[in-house]
Amino acid sequence: MTPTLPRTVRVVDTAHLLALAQEAAIHSFSQRLPVDWLREHLAAEGTHYLFPTLVQRLTHHPERALQWRCQQLLTVNTGEQIWGLLDVLPDTFDKIPETLDTASKKDIVSRIERAVTVREWRERMGAEAGS
Repeated sequence: MTPTLPRTVRVVDTAHLLALAQEAAIHSFSQRLPVDWLREHLAAEGTHYLFPTLVQRLTHHPERALQWRCQQLLTVNTGEQIWGLLDVLPDTFDKIPETLDTASKKDIVSRIERAVTVREWRERMGAEAGS
């Protein structure tokens, strides 16, 4: 039986997000950003948000653990918030404290929906660096 996907938003700081990305890398999860890229571009004192949106079970790799595919709202070192994806183990996600009220969660989901993607942000930053 597949666990029920939590319909919530969790808050993590940069150190915690880096640990989650490292865990995703160790498990070779498909949706993750490189830890070194995150370390370079995330705001050191940033706040980041995870919103589970999909139960990820790799039927072609049954040895791999079930994952929550989370949309993430990342605060980067320019002060902007950008959208990405991160696969997280359900037990790992469940250990992140629940700290937001309902209105705050709705606001975060709305901000995720409007945020530029990591790819768009990278392209824009590359274009700005070249000018």
